[in-house]
Amino acid sequence: MPTILHIDSSARRKRSISRALARQFTEQWYIKYPTDKFIYRDIGSTTPDFISEKWITAVFEPEETRTEEQNALLALSDILIQEITEAEIIIISTPMYNYGMPASLKAWFDQVIRVNKTFTFDLSRGDFPLEPTMSGKTLVLLTSCGEFGFEVGGVREEMNHLSPHIRSASKYLGVDEQHEIWIEYQEFGDQRHTLSIENAYLAIPKVIKQIAGKYCLGA
Repeated sequence: MPTILHIDSSARRKRSISRALARQFTEQWYIKYPTDKFIYRDIGSTTPDFISEKWITAVFEPEETRTEEQNALLALSDILIQEITEAEIIIISTPMYNYGMPASLKAWFDQVIRVNKTFTFDLSRGDFPLEPTMSGKTLVLLTSCGEFGFEVGGVREEMNHLSPHIRSASKYLGVDEQHEIWIEYQEFGDQRHTLSIENAYLAIPKVIKQIAGKYCLGA
């Protein structure tokens, strides 16, 4: 029985395509596996604090010598990291803003990718001193974008700074498998957008089945 961490990051609470896609995904999952545990965090509505110089200083201060102020600065980070630690599956729903991730999602990643918590740093490893402390997690990335063609080989592939960034960053959260479902053409609002929504929703049960097989859920 896996634990699923669901992150919504759209600034929109209503009319959000990425939130609607995530809601459909989690509802379909719950119908098939009602005993699984869900942890939900809406960072689009309540953005995590941006890191600061004081925050960075607190991170590198040994735990036993941190001040009360430093512990308070890291309190949210500790909670967010604990949510990731508990989860085998991470669902992130996000729109593409200016060809990248929303500031709220970047703030979340900055809070949870943390030395001696989610990765270790050791120069004896040579040119690759960073190593994740967790592994075996699956990420489901549910996204929406105004344009189209951001996939590998697409006409806007080089402009996609969303999914490649998340793929690189999520390695340090223990993610070693990633699934993506995209909805495109939002700004065009034509038949292509309608078809993109339909195809995204049709992909949901296929992705659920793939993940369920990995976690031995009797799929």
